[in-house]
Amino acid sequence: MANLRVAGFIPYRGSAPAPGAFHWNLNPLLIPVLGALTVACVSFARSHGAAKRDTGACAIRWLILSLAFISPLCNLSVALFSRHPAHGHCAPRGVDDCARTGFRAGGRRPWTGIAWAAAAAFAAIFWIWHSPAFYDETLRSNVVYWLMHVTTIAAALALWVAIFYSTAPLAFLILFVSGLQMSLLGALLTFAAVPLFSVHEFTTATWGLTLLQDQQLGGLVMWVPAGLLLTAYSALALGAALRLDAPVASVTEEKAA
Repeated sequence: MANLRVAGFIPYRGSAPAPGAFHWNLNPLLIPVLGALTVACVSFARSHGAAKRDTGACAIRWLILSLAFISPLCNLSVALFSRHPAHGHCAPRGVDDCARTGFRAGGRRPWTGIAWAAAAAFAAIFWIWHSPAFYDETLRSNVVYWLMHVTTIAAALALWVAIFYSTAPLAFLILFVSGLQMSLLGALLTFAAVPLFSVHEFTTATWGLTLLQDQQLGGLVMWVPAGLLLTAYSALALGAALRLDAPVASVTEEKAA
């Protein structure tokens, strides 16, 4: 704990817990802010003509995101890096539903340049916050901690808005590349020969893990579940692209006959 308590500093998420010693984050400011964001997301989706089922899914995802900040999972991520990917990936999952429900009725037009810029920005922010120096700093400064979450959520929102305003082939390419870079980072963390995040040096042994094992487990979480999720999304986009191309191919064949 010495590396997390510099001059008496305790991270926003609390001290690193031992097994069975979790605590909920019932910050009186955080809960209203998360509630307001959920209401704003649902209202935005409704104002753009989203169906009730879609707005309901949007609300549920944002509630899950809220629980990620309030539940003991948030506190546990102070002790274990392997809990950070599970906690952090709740943000993009909540954001993608907001983007999908809010912009589905808006029609599609190619945003090629903007879409690739959004994908590049998301990848850069994702890699920056998982680099050792920046990640360690999120547990040493609450300002940096919130900066991480704000920039990650903003980048994810920009990415998914760009995707759902793109053509199906472009959406497939962006989803495929985004999934590839996330899987690559997960693989690098999984197969790294040395531990990279010194901030957890004294917090993993209580949970029966070495520092390197904790990192490898976190890399697997990032690599497999997140990679499969984006692979599924890219497959859906590819299927949509193929369906759009099918009628054109049929007409061409009829004219040729």
